[in-house]
Amino acid sequence: MHCLLLFMILFTNCNSPAGDINLVTNGTTRYVIVLPEGASKTEISAANKLQDYLKRLSGASFNIINETAYKLQPAIFIGNTGHAEKYNTGKLKNEGFFIATDNQHLYIKGGSGKGVLYGVYTLLETYFGCRKYADIPALVPRSMNLHIRQQLMDKQEPAFIYRETYYPPAFDNEYLEWHKLHRFEDLWGLWGHSFFKLIPPKTYYSTHPEYYALVNGKRMATQLCLSNEQVFNITVDYFRKAIADNPDALYWSIAAEDGGGFCTCDQCSKANKEEGSPSGSLIRFVNRVAAKFPAQSFTTLAYQHTAKPPLHTKPSGNVYIMLSCIDAYRQDPLSTTPSATAFRKDLEAWGAITGNLFLWDYTTQFTNYLAPFPDYNNLQPNLQYLLSKKVKGVFSQGSGETYGDMAFFNAYVQAKLLWDPAADVTTEFLNGYYGKAGTFIAQYMQALTTNLHNTKATLDIYGNPVNNFKDYLSAEAIDQYSSLLDKAEKAVDGNKTLLTRVYNTRLALEYTVLQQSRLFGTEKYGYLIPQNGSYIVNPRWPVRVQKFVAQCKDAGVKELSEGGLSPDAYQQEWDVIFSRKWINSLAFQAPVELTNPYSEEYPARKEKTLTDGLQGGKDFSTNWLFIYGKDLIATIDLGKVKTVKEVQMNFLQDPGHNIFNPSDIVIETSDDGINFKSVASQQLPALAVEDYDIKINNFHFQLVGVNTRYIRVTGKCQAEIPSWRATGPGKKASVCCDEVFVL
Repeated sequence: MHCLLLFMILFTNCNSPAGDINLVTNGTTRYVIVLPEGASKTEISAANKLQDYLKRLSGASFNIINETAYKLQPAIFIGNTGHAEKYNTGKLKNEGFFIATDNQHLYIKGGSGKGVLYGVYTLLETYFGCRKYADIPALVPRSMNLHIRQQLMDKQEPAFIYRETYYPPAFDNEYLEWHKLHRFEDLWGLWGHSFFKLIPPKTYYSTHPEYYALVNGKRMATQLCLSNEQVFNITVDYFRKAIADNPDALYWSIAAEDGGGFCTCDQCSKANKEEGSPSGSLIRFVNRVAAKFPAQSFTTLAYQHTAKPPLHTKPSGNVYIMLSCIDAYRQDPLSTTPSATAFRKDLEAWGAITGNLFLWDYTTQFTNYLAPFPDYNNLQPNLQYLLSKKVKGVFSQGSGETYGDMAFFNAYVQAKLLWDPAADVTTEFLNGYYGKAGTFIAQYMQALTTNLHNTKATLDIYGNPVNNFKDYLSAEAIDQYSSLLDKAEKAVDGNKTLLTRVYNTRLALEYTVLQQSRLFGTEKYGYLIPQNGSYIVNPRWPVRVQKFVAQCKDAGVKELSEGGLSPDAYQQEWDVIFSRKWINSLAFQAPVELTNPYSEEYPARKEKTLTDGLQGGKDFSTNWLFIYGKDLIATIDLGKVKTVKEVQMNFLQDPGHNIFNPSDIVIETSDDGINFKSVASQQLPALAVEDYDIKINNFHFQLVGVNTRYIRVTGKCQAEIPSWRATGPGKKASVCCDEVFVL
């Protein structure tokens, strides 16, 4: 498709129809590029970019002159030239622009910001066939003749005033400008969760704990106390200096830290009660600060605890609310999915009290960047819905600087839709970026989407492809997807560049297979195979992991999850798994009965998790039996009376996810499964000091030859989450055990 498009452009440029302006004829030009007197940096940059690309397109050299030196020759007028004033288009909104022609000249004029530069890139893409699909050199067709039709008027203004897609291509400066995107570092003087940037605990907490949140009767460095007058004064002083140092910044953030532990002091509680929401004290505080700097714009996050707007206090005119939709599942559009009901209600409510709304959106699985995440068909309806609700800007958070599932597709399509939500660019991108493989990539993406819906699976930004082994990521479904990617590879066989792009796309499937093999273990699709009454690593698996890791590096994978493992660390993790010797447990594949249920959100192999012979790693969602808020009480039936000398198990400690060692471990035995007696126990101290390190703790219990059929293991859940681990109200501790080995 794209090759055909380029051919048509080249063909028509060689045969200029009547009514066109001939910018280049047979590789030469009579045209000059004209800049206004006192041209801005952006206008100069736009002229230089146009000059460079016109040379690449046609081989012709276009001189750049000042309008004061213009002598009535054919010209391309860039920016706010006097000659462009004849086009009375009204004030161009935001970073809008127009591309216009009369019978001889070409005009490109922009509004604020980089509007004129966006106009140049639009000219190159729309009218001359150039493409910038990724953070790679632009695709530039060659022709010794360039023309554009006379009496053209192409006026464009952005649908959203703030447009950011957070994927690797957007870290390339030309990609950013080509696709009319922003980078928060360029717009914000202070971004995101900012409380502790304003008042760092390392600076103030030891001497002024009253600046921080009162949680369970104690001042803790979890959030700020927004009713403290000195907190306000320090914040104002911070912004006074920061704004003076960075006067070009458009926005400044005043927003809570990511997490719980909000202030419950009398004054903060009173404000929140009066406003009917924890956002009450926040908005009152932000408004006070914003009033000190009326020429500046401030943003704050309506996120989880502060998602609901206050009943009475409206955000000031220079305050922008950045609402989050973090709790919504992604298999359906935000406008209809039941999981976004609360979000939609909050969006309506905020929209009723302010016209300054931004959205923080999420389009990847943060716990597994490479996992197939088929929200592809929702990108457009979501942005159209947000536009209909008067949202002014969108931060679409993807995999950041690391490659993730369909990263280049997501970046490109989101960029186009953030400018124009009605744009139709999916097919154009797939055929342009993947060449002849594009058709099969489209089929692959649609198969993922169809299976996601047909199996009624949940698409969670904090999910795990391991847990989808029975629905859209089943072995049968993966075979279907792999077959389509086989066809994609065959379609571009011999083209190393396009073949590599297909290989990178396949990383999502390979990652899923490898991760699921940890769950399947000794079963079909697992990484272990039987040998002499035991199990060993399938000799193909180490090679497969090595190839996967190498391809990850080639694709630009820097981490496999948000703040997670690098490809090298992933290889090391597998090396540890491969090095484990199989333990012939008397309880292998024995039935297990649980007194308290496992977490439906993190099911692993359900109760079988404890006797499948597999140990867990540092990811609590794989090969760990997860019990939320209750004791682990597991009764294992050995089938008949056996002599037991030892019982051992691992418990996970992951404070960041409120997973702690049990307070007590008790081992009991029984011959009939009814009457049990305690044979071993151990008390464990609570984690008294702050420690977020993830640890796997092994426990051994020597039984000195006990004859028993049933073994009951109890891991008592911590009654309370440690006070230093400030969490939201109602949160409980969890206990995770991976395997009970009976020897």
